[in-house]
Amino acid sequence: MYTAIGAGLAIIGVGIGIGQIGGKALEAIARQPEAVGDIRANMILTAALIEGAGLIAIVLSFFVK
Repeated sequence: MYTAIGAGLAIIGVGIGIGQIGGKALEAIARQPEAVGDIRANMILTAALIEGAGLIAIVLSFFVK
């Protein structure tokens, strides 16, 4: 039971984080359309790092059980 709660909290955190990254990236692109390539690359890299951290949190929640 606690494993499912830990995994669920990790996924919620990852979803919130990636949502904020996407929103802020769209705001930045709206302010500076000429920098869309750099902003997109940084957004994808950051989202991948957050997703990796979420995956590690899920795996650890299973191992701590």
